[in-house]
Formats: sequence, structure tokens, C-alpha cells
Amino acid sequence: MSKARYSKVAGREDPSPDIQDQARKLGIGPVYAITGVTEESTNAGEIEWIDNMEEQPLNAGSPARKTEEKKDEDLFVKTDDKNKIDYVIVYKKKTKEDERNEFFAYLKSEGLRLSILKQQENGENIFIKVHAPWPVLARYAEEMKIRMPIKENDIDEPTTIWKFLRKTPKLFALSKEFIPQETKYFTLAFVMSREDEFIMESRDTFFSRATRSRIVHEILEKARCDKKDETKFGYGYMVANGFLSACFPLHDGDWHSEHSLLTHGPLNDRHLLYEEWAKPKRFYKQQPLNLIRSYFGEKIGLYFSWLGYYTIMLTYAAIFGVVTFLLGCITIGSSIKVNEICNEDGPGNFLMCPLCDERCDYWRLSSSCFYSKLTYLVDNWATVIFAIFMSLWATMFCEFWKRRENTLQYEWDLFGFEDNRENVRPEFEASAPEKRISPITKEEEPFVPWTTRMTRLTNSLIFILFMILLVVAAVFSVIIYRIAIKVALARTNSEFVSSLSSIVTSVTASCLSLILIMILQIVYERIAVRLTDLELQRTETEYEDSLVFKMYLFAFVNYYSTSFYIAFLKGKITGNPHDYGKIFGLRQEECDASGCMQELFINIAITMCGKQFFSNFMELGTPVIMNYIRSYRGKQEGAKERGKYEQWEKDLDLTDHGPRGLFKEYLEMVIQFGFTTIFVCAFPLAPFFALLNNLIEIRLDAFKFISQLRRPYAARAQDIGAWHAILVGIGNLSVLTNALVLAFTSEFIPQAVYKRRYGNGSLTGYMDFSLSHFNTKDFEPGSAPVDSAFINITDCRYRGFYESTLPYDHSTDNWVILRWKLLFVLIYEHVIYLITFAVAYMIPDVPDFVRDQIRRENYLAQQALHESLKNEQDARNGGASNA
Repeated sequence: MSKARYSKVAGREDPSPDIQDQARKLGIGPVYAITGVTEESTNAGEIEWIDNMEEQPLNAGSPARKTEEKKDEDLFVKTDDKNKIDYVIVYKKKTKEDERNEFFAYLKSEGLRLSILKQQENGENIFIKVHAPWPVLARYAEEMKIRMPIKENDIDEPTTIWKFLRKTPKLFALSKEFIPQETKYFTLAFVMSREDEFIMESRDTFFSRATRSRIVHEILEKARCDKKDETKFGYGYMVANGFLSACFPLHDGDWHSEHSLLTHGPLNDRHLLYEEWAKPKRFYKQQPLNLIRSYFGEKIGLYFSWLGYYTIMLTYAAIFGVVTFLLGCITIGSSIKVNEICNEDGPGNFLMCPLCDERCDYWRLSSSCFYSKLTYLVDNWATVIFAIFMSLWATMFCEFWKRRENTLQYEWDLFGFEDNRENVRPEFEASAPEKRISPITKEEEPFVPWTTRMTRLTNSLIFILFMILLVVAAVFSVIIYRIAIKVALARTNSEFVSSLSSIVTSVTASCLSLILIMILQIVYERIAVRLTDLELQRTETEYEDSLVFKMYLFAFVNYYSTSFYIAFLKGKITGNPHDYGKIFGLRQEECDASGCMQELFINIAITMCGKQFFSNFMELGTPVIMNYIRSYRGKQEGAKERGKYEQWEKDLDLTDHGPRGLFKEYLEMVIQFGFTTIFVCAFPLAPFFALLNNLIEIRLDAFKFISQLRRPYAARAQDIGAWHAILVGIGNLSVLTNALVLAFTSEFIPQAVYKRRYGNGSLTGYMDFSLSHFNTKDFEPGSAPVDSAFINITDCRYRGFYESTLPYDHSTDNWVILRWKLLFVLIYEHVIYLITFAVAYMIPDVPDFVRDQIRRENYLAQQALHESLKNEQDARNGGASNA
């Protein structure tokens, strides 16, 4: 990437007294402003304010030295790789100094070098540069077990069907001119004493910018703020309590350029990522995952890798779903069931029982013509095949992703990270009530007894159950709304309004449910974070896993409960006109004569698409608006001061990513995965809409990370964490739910039974078979219509399989159909699970060539250790002989 170049230095000027005063309080040497500097290209490593730290070590309380008599060339330290800005700390000059100075003293005691970059003369922000010299980097790299290259990888992937399937067509491939294929290396955990065994051009370039920021972040996260109080530590505490405004690593420079990438090349990695990844017109291109990992770290790299893999897999499901829906549209004219309902001279003339008590009148079956057509689009023979495909797809996706994830774990040096290289959370160290001798290291470590942990977990569980009951109450209120509004519309004197009662009820109830879902989700998220804080999880992975399960458990009930009600409860326990089932005196909802599939279709479509639109707007809209306001103020201040709007000022005006910024991204996608799989047979277009959303989502997220968010520290993660277990659970659950929907919500089994027992392979007469007879003189009191437009009605029809005389018990056909429904569910899920387990057994989780590379790397590590021990022994023997 291009580095910043300065054309000349015209001179220098002394900074304001405020800056010199701040420098003295921090024990930092004199600082100066370089004037007359013109910048040909932007790089975050180049600074305007420079100290003389190379000449004078930073010691707490060291006095400021007078250097005005030095020559200009001796006053400034050239900003090369040794003086990179690894982190920037920002605070306001009017805030308290005691704990801040304690914090800075700790950083300097760890070997970090601090210097004032710039103070806004008319503003309040003071910017501190944090630079980690080689000894600090090397020491922490060894403690953190950061793996570094020792030998170029000499094992090539064999030509297999998997390699052929992964080969990217040229149309979708990345530009090799700007993003060439990276050289792969075998790696080993860094050891200072064996530095010469690693592939190193120079110490200055050995650790990448991402690795440097991760090391500095480790120090900042554990820095003590008060020697007397162990609970006061870390930059998080300093920012939360107002002692600091922000801490962040800098972006590499501007993310856009007025020049073409083809003619002038990229300014920096940030600019290159925007051009090749975040631009909307690149929506069809492969993602530069290695560059993303290099710039943002492995944790964010894994997220985009998973999202890209999920989107690719959605392509196959989307194509199948669109074909299924189009087949329904094409064959709707040949549907015997639809034709019978719409035939006003045939079954469509059946007189149906009233939909509500007293005020509702009888109605003709032909009134359901529109609903029957809508139902057929998602309830036909092609839907059954699609449901089987999607059940296999959901489970296979998880298996194939596991294989892909294991490959990335090796390539990105993530194997064993959680077991061997993940550090204890500082919050756990400070708040753990007891100490114990570690059974692994035999050293003292913080410890939480199981009795304390169980108490805290029990409290969390109780509150989670309370919130779930609150969601159930919200769903119940929507059900009451559905019943009340449908009755109100059905009771109107307008035949047109009455005919639309079902569709209006479904749409408005789904919109109301979506609003309640969004409100409850926002409230619960804040509560879940607080509950997880109280649990004192030992590592960041354990903390995130606990938070993930809490949030998803709530989100599952929140987002899917209404769909479960429509699919498995609505219309199942309504009773018959002689004995209706009621809630608070209101008759329970009945499904349309054509079934409940169209209502399930509408509910899923509105909830899924509405949530995606709202999430994308909030995800990008909020940062863009807030950043515009902050950057406008920053530019105004810069104009008043006649200064440049520097990179660290630009980054400060961006939105903070937060410690768990990926949590919402994963949650959004996993909820979408649930809509795409759990009830997919009722909404075959779900994978298609998910695919469209994800093509936009990848570029929106990329644009957000590149241009709207501060650069996050390069966090590492071994895998996608608890989300994988949740995805596997959803995949397995989707097999059961789709089987149940096909059996109990759709008309697939009743139609199949009718064809076999009564229709001689045809559905002619099916509507007469599926609608029971009711004698109007047997209405329960208060149910018969008052002032009916129909005269001398003795018989009406209603949905279900009942006897035609008192006490209107279920008919024999009902029990036969129920038996086939249960048998279908049993066979369906067993066949799907059997195929899944067979494929999982035949395809190993870790590819063979990856296993070979792991063995090769372990062999090289053993050889390097043996050679090192041999050299040490030779050195001792040589020393003894000389003596």
C-alpha cells in the first residue's frame, strides 16, 4: 500500500501553553507543531504533533526539557514505522486528572510510548498517540501466543471435487492486480529467544497493524486506574466514567479518492477495501477475506466469511423456491380444489355456517375464491418437494460450513485459540470473589465457586422466563386483536368489507406483531447484557456464548411465536357450531375454508421482510446521520482554527463499533435463517428475499465498517461461537416443523387420503368431503344468526371432519387422516435425519489436505524446538570448555 509522503517542512512553531501543560502533567517531553507540511497521500501513521521520545524515555513525572536551542533537524523525529500510531486516546481537558494520570502511568510502566498528537485550540479534545516499541510487542506476542511464520507452506491442495466446486468463476473473482493471492506459511507461537527462527524482514514490519493494535488493546484493557481499588481498570471504565472520551486504532487513511483505482492505484488498504469490497456495484464479486482479516482481525473476517458462505448457499435454495412458486402460479388453473371453491354453480354455492355469533350471517363458499388461489400458491405438490429439499439444505449447510470453518481456522492460525490463547476477562479478574490454585498452571488465579455461579445463573433464568412470559402475553393480545377485528369486520353490513375480513385481519395483526417484536427486542437486549455481566463469565467467548443463548432464546419466542400459533393452534380447537371453543367469551379464530396456509404465508412475509428493512435502515441510517452531524462540527472547528481535519479527528467523529458489535449482525442473520427454514414450506420465496437482503447486507456492512465506524481492534475468535450450535438446532428443528406444517397445516395429507380412499386418484368432490354438515336447529344458545338474509336454512357447512348428527363428534375419516399425518411426520423426519447423518459421516469436518498441513506444521515445530535445544546445549558446552 502507498505510504504518505511529505514534500517539505517549512519550519516549526511552538504549540499552545495548554498542550505544553498537558505534556508536563503526563511526563511527556516537549511537543512541537510542524508547519508548512503538504501531504501527497494520507496515511494514519503520519502525525502532525511529534515529541522527542526517541531521545528521552517516558517516565512518570519527568520534567519538560527545554530544547528551543536545538537545530530544526534535531527537534523532530521522523515518523517512520517505528513511530506508528498503534492506538489513539482522546480526552477532554476539563475532566478529572487523578485516575487518568494513574491510567497513563500504568501504560508507560508497561513500556508504551505516549505523546500528544494535537489539541484543538478552540475545542476540548486532546489526542494522545500510543506507540508500542519492539520490546513491548515481542513480550506480549509471546504471552498471547501469537503465531508467526516460520516456513513457506509447501503442501499443495490436491485436485478433488471439492476444489473444483470451490473454484470461483472469473466473473465473480477478485482483481489479481490489486488483491494477489497471499503466500501461505507454516506458523509457530512467537518466542522472543528464538526470534531468528521466524521469517522476518525487519522488526518494524514483522507484526502487522492489526496485530499491533491487538497487543496495545490487551494492555489498555487491563490498565489500572486506581491502585487502591482493583475494580477500577481498563479503558472501558475510563470511557464509561468520563475520564476518557475514546480509545481506538486509526484507519489507514481516506476510504475514497477522486482518482481512479485503475490509473492511480489504491491509497491504502482502507481505500482498496472500499473499491473492491464495499462498493455497491461489487455486489456480485467474491469477498477479499484475507484482506478483511488483515485489516479488521479474524473475528470480523469469520463473520463475513460465514455471511458470504450462507449467501452462496442461499442461491440454490432461492432458485428452487422461485421455481416452486412459479409452478404454483402456472398450475393454479388446473387445481380441482380451487375450481370447486370458485364454481358458484357447484361446491362454491355451499352455504357456510356464520363466522361469529348472532350478528354474522351465513355465507357462500365461493367468497373464499381469492383465499383458495392464494393458498394454492404455497400449498401444492411442488411445495412438498421443496420442503424436503429445504430440510436437507438446512442441515447440510451447517455440516458444510463446519468444514469450511475448520479450513479457515488452520489458515488463520485459530486452532486451539479458546483453549490455549484466550485471556481471562479483566472484569472476571477484578470481581471474582475468591482465589484458587489453578490445576493447569499451579499458580493462583481468580475463581467463582459453583454455588455462586449457580445462584447468578438461576437469577438470570428466572428473569428470562419472566420476559418470555411477557412475549407470550403480547402474542395473546395479538390473538385477541385478531379475533375482535375479524368479528367486527364480519358483522358489517357491507358484503365487500366482510369478504376482506380475513386478509385485513392477517395483515394488520402481522404489522402489530412486528411493532411489538421490535419494542420488546430493544428492551430485552439491554437487560440481557446486564444479566450476563452479573454472571462473571471467565473469558470473552464464555461471556458472548451466554449472551447469545439468552438473546436468541428470547428472539426465538419473540419472532416465531405468532407463526407457531397460526401453523399449529389456529383452527385446531375451535369446536363445532354446537359447542364452540371460546376465549373470554369470544369464539376462537377459524381457518378459511381453504386452510390456514395463506395466513401463515402473509405473517411470515410481513415479519421477515419488515424486520429486514427496519434492521438495514437502523444499521446504516443511524451511523450515517450521526457521523454527518459530528463531522460537520469537526470541519467547522477545523475551519475556525485554520487547521487540517486530521485522520484521528475524522475517526473520532465516526461511530464506535463497540465490544460486541457483531452480535446484532449475527442475531439478524440467524433470525433470518429461522424464517428461511422453520416455516419455509409456507413461504417458498423466503430464500429468495433472504438472498436479495444478504447481497445488500454484505455491501452495507462493508460500507459501514469501512466508512461509518471507527476501526475496531483486531479481535480473534476460533469460530462463530454459540451461533453455530444455534444454527444446527434450527436446522434440526426445521425438519420437524416442516413435517408438521405439511401434515397438520396444509391439505397435503387429507387430499392424499381422499384420492386413495374415495376419489380414485382424483380430487373431484374433495370440498364436499372436507366440509362437515351441521343442522341449524342444533346451534348453541346465542350462536344462531339474527335477521338472516337466508330463509328456512336447515343445513350449513363448516371446516373439519365431524359427524352430521348430535353430539357432532369427530368422524372416522378424521382419525384415519390423523393416523396418516403422524405416520408422515415420523417417516419424513427419520428419512431426512438418516440422510443428514450419512452425509456428515462420509464428509469429514476437517479436509484431508488440512490435516496433512497440521501434521507438517507440528513436525516443523518439533524440529525447531529440537534445533533450539541443541544450539543451547552446544553453547553451554562451548562456554564450559572455554572456562
